[in-house]
Amino acid sequence: MGCDSPTSTGIVRNTLKGIKRTMGTAQTQKLPALTADIRAMVAATDAELIGVRDRALILLGFAGAFRRAEVVGLGLDDCVFSKDGLTVTLRRSKTDQNGEGRKIGVPYGSNPETCPVRSVQFWLEQAALTNGPLFRSINRHGRVQARRLSSADVARIVKKLAERAGLDAASYAGHSLRAGHATTAAIAGASERSIMNQTGHRSVQMVRRYIRDGSLFRENSGGKLGL
Repeated sequence: MGCDSPTSTGIVRNTLKGIKRTMGTAQTQKLPALTADIRAMVAATDAELIGVRDRALILLGFAGAFRRAEVVGLGLDDCVFSKDGLTVTLRRSKTDQNGEGRKIGVPYGSNPETCPVRSVQFWLEQAALTNGPLFRSINRHGRVQARRLSSADVARIVKKLAERAGLDAASYAGHSLRAGHATTAAIAGASERSIMNQTGHRSVQMVRRYIRDGSLFRENSGGKLGL
């Protein structure tokens, strides 16, 4: 109707400030899945085809720092294998509503058991996929279905494997893969730019939060006290 937004009025702003002072502003988030956690989850996957799929999904989600919707939205035509690794084309993402797309490189891992590229290749071979969605549902008879997995399926798989690996499943979710990539890379000393190139973050403040979390013990003055 062309009216001014009531949220800009002084009474609303002051009320929100009071709520923040009373309730606090700290966010409750799921834990990032670090490399050790991912290895434990991979070791806990099934031996059947569903385990092949789950391994490929969590390793690709972790290595590519994908959002849940991004990893399950991939198709085979979005994946190009080369001697350097896997090039993934994201057609659309949360920060790319116009569908301009961007390419993400996923390099080969040093350990074949946890290599995201080899895991995806093995999944494609075992599932005999040549086109369509990359990650699909599997029925109780072990047959691959045409339906692609949903974002909720990613969270379910992460929680399932976290519980099998002896982790607190309630503390992990689909976002743990993406957050785990950023935090692990920060712990290893990766630059802000390289992390943002992989995650697609447009805000450096968000990435710096992961870097701060990853540096809690790596750059900690408490370790210099001689205790």
